[in-house]
Amino acid sequence: MFDVHRVEREIGGKLLSIETGKIARQADGAVTVQCGETVILAAATSSKAREDIDYFPLSVDYREKLSAAGKFPGGFMKREGRPSQKEILTARTVDRPIRPLFPDEYNDEVQIMISVLSADQENDPDILAMIGASAALSISKIPFMGPLGACRLSIVEGNHVINPTHEERERSTFNLILGGRSDAINMIEVDAKQTPDDTVADAIEEAHKSVKATCELIEELVAKVNPEKIVVEPLNTEDIEAELKDKVWNDFREAYQIVSKGDRSAKLKEIQDAVKEEYLKPEDGSEPKYEAKAFTKALGNVEKNVVRELLLEGKRPDGRGYDDVRPIECEVGLLPRAHGSALFTRGETQALVSVTLGTTRDVQTVDGLLEEYGQSFMLHYNFPPYSVGECRPIRGPGRREIGHGVLAEKALEQVRPSEKDFPYTIKIVSDITESNGSSSQASICGGCLAMLDAGVPLAKPVAGISIGMISDGGRYELLTDILGDEDHFGDMDFKIAGTDEGITAIQLDIKAEGLPFDQMRAAIKKARTARMKILDSMSKAIEKPHELSEYAPRIVKINIDPDSIGKIIGPGGKTIRNIQEETNSTINIEEDGEVTISSVGGDGHMLAKEIIEAMTTPPVVGKIYKNSKVVSVKDFGVFVEICPGVEGLCHISELAEGFVKNVEDICKEGDVIPVKLLLIDDQGRFKLSRKAALADMEKSEE
Repeated sequence: MFDVHRVEREIGGKLLSIETGKIARQADGAVTVQCGETVILAAATSSKAREDIDYFPLSVDYREKLSAAGKFPGGFMKREGRPSQKEILTARTVDRPIRPLFPDEYNDEVQIMISVLSADQENDPDILAMIGASAALSISKIPFMGPLGACRLSIVEGNHVINPTHEERERSTFNLILGGRSDAINMIEVDAKQTPDDTVADAIEEAHKSVKATCELIEELVAKVNPEKIVVEPLNTEDIEAELKDKVWNDFREAYQIVSKGDRSAKLKEIQDAVKEEYLKPEDGSEPKYEAKAFTKALGNVEKNVVRELLLEGKRPDGRGYDDVRPIECEVGLLPRAHGSALFTRGETQALVSVTLGTTRDVQTVDGLLEEYGQSFMLHYNFPPYSVGECRPIRGPGRREIGHGVLAEKALEQVRPSEKDFPYTIKIVSDITESNGSSSQASICGGCLAMLDAGVPLAKPVAGISIGMISDGGRYELLTDILGDEDHFGDMDFKIAGTDEGITAIQLDIKAEGLPFDQMRAAIKKARTARMKILDSMSKAIEKPHELSEYAPRIVKINIDPDSIGKIIGPGGKTIRNIQEETNSTINIEEDGEVTISSVGGDGHMLAKEIIEAMTTPPVVGKIYKNSKVVSVKDFGVFVEICPGVEGLCHISELAEGFVKNVEDICKEGDVIPVKLLLIDDQGRFKLSRKAALADMEKSEE
C-alpha cells in the first residue's frame, strides 16, 4: 500500500531522518522529519492561480498541536485556535528563505502546511519545519530551486553546538538560525549577548557546514523519489521592454533622483499612469497592443533596471554615498505621562517609542509546547498606514509587524539588567510614524533611548542599521542605511543591531539565490561602522539612565521562610489585604517565599516591607518599630501591635518623658506610634517604650 522512502544522517551528533510515502499522499509533496522524539509533518500543494495575478501567492502555515507534548490548551477552550506568536514567527522563518527560490514566471498558488506531531521538549521543531518544507517542495512537482537546508547553532561555554537543546540555548551567549543552499546563505536569524563581529561570521560559516549536510540529505531523498517537475515557460517581454525603454527610461532616471519620497512617488505614478493609459487603453477603442500581464511585467523590469543602474553608478535616490547614514534626530522625554519615551528620526523613517514599567503581575503568560512561563520583556511594533501616506483597514498586527517587533525585542533584551537588579516587567511600544526603509532598526534605536529615559540601567546602548546590496555579474555594492526603494529593487536586506562591543541581533533576507561568505563578512563590517555613528548621535540625546518617573511603580523584593506565607496572607487573605490597603501597595508572594512589593507614589512599598519583615522576623530587643498601632488603652498603659499578630505593653511610665497622668493625653486607640522593644520576659511578654524610641530617633537625626 505504501511506497515509503526514508533517508537519515547524523548531523551535529543527532540523527536526523526524513520520510515520505506513508502520510498525506494526496499532497504534491509531504514528508515527516524527526530528530530525537520531535516529529513534524510538512505538506506542500499547488493549484492554478487566477489569470490576472501578477505576484507569487505563497502561503506558509505552521501549527504546534499541544497534544504533541501531551498537554491540554490552557483556558476554557480546549481546541487550538489562532496561531500563537511562536507559530507566526516560525512560519515567517520557513517562508523567508524559500520565497526567492521559485522561477519569476511561476505564479501558481503554493501552500505549505507544517504540523508538529510529537515534541520531546528538547529539540525545537522550528528547524525541522524549515527542513520539512524544503524537502516537501523538492520531492513535489512544484518548480522549487532548492533544496534549502537549515540548522541552529549556539555558542555554549565557548563551543559551537549544532541544533542545541532548549537547556543548552538557555546557557548560550549566541543563538543562530541559518537557512541556505549548498553553496550560499539565504537567511540568518541571530540573538546574541554582544558577540564580536568575527565570532558571528565564524559561527555562520561553521553552521553552513550542517546546512550543506542537510541539503545533501534532501538531495538523497529526491533521487529516491525522482519527481517530475513542472517546467515554467518564461514570459518573453523583451520586445515590450525595448519599446518601453525608449519611451520611459530617461523619465524613470530623473524621477529616481528626486530626493523627497513623496515627490518621487508622485512623479513615478504620473509616468506609470501615462504609459499604461497609452498602451492598455487606446483612445480609438481598439484592442491593446500588449497583454496586460506581459506589459505590467515589462514596465516593472524597466523600472527595476533603471534603479539598479543608478545604484551601480553611485546615484542613490536621496543623493547619499554608499556608506552614508541619513541625518539623525533624537529626542527623549517628550510624553509626560509615559514612564519613558523617545522620538527617533532617521531621514524619512521615524519611530515614536514609549516604555512602561510594571510588576510581576504584568508579565505575559506564554503557554506552548514547553512549560508555561512569564515573559517580562516585550516590544510591540505598530506600522499604521499613515506612516507611508496610505489608507487601509486596521485589523490588528500582521505577521510582518510581529516579526519586526520580536527582532527589535531580541536586540534590546540582550542588554537589559537582570531581574534581580531591576525587578520590573518592561513593555516597549514602537509606533512607526514615518517610513522609508529600516523601520525595525529605528524601533531598536528608539527603544534604547526610551528605556534610558525610563531609568532602565542598560548594560550598553544598542543601535541598528540595515545594509543592502546591488549586484551585476561579478560586481556588487553594499548600501548603508537602505531606503524603501533600495530594499524593493535591491538584492538584500541585512539588518544588524548591536553595541560598541558586539552584535545583539541579526536578520537577513535576500532576494538573490544566496549570499557568499565574503559579502556577508563585508556587510557585517560596514554595519559596525554605521552603528558607531548612530550610537554617537544617540549619546548626544541621553548618555545615562534618567531617574525613574514619578508615575512608575517602585519595587522592592524580600525573601521569607515559605512557612511564613500563610501568616502574611492570613485567614481568607485578610491580613495581606489589610497591609495593602494600609500602605497603598501591591504584594505578590511566590511559593518559594519571594515577596515582591510595589507602589506608585510615596513610600508605601517600604512601609509594607517593614511590616512583612516584622511579621516574619522574630522580634529583636533594642529594635525600634516606627509604625506600631495602639490596639488597647488601659489606665496603666497601652497595648501596641508592633506587627500583625504581635503585641506588647507600653507602660504609662514609658509613654513620654516626665509624669503622665492620663494615658489618653499621649495616645488613643488606633494611633500609630514608634516604640522600642526593651525586653522579652520569661513568659514571652514584650516590654515596649515610646519614650526610648523617640529619644533614639532624635539622636539618629542629629
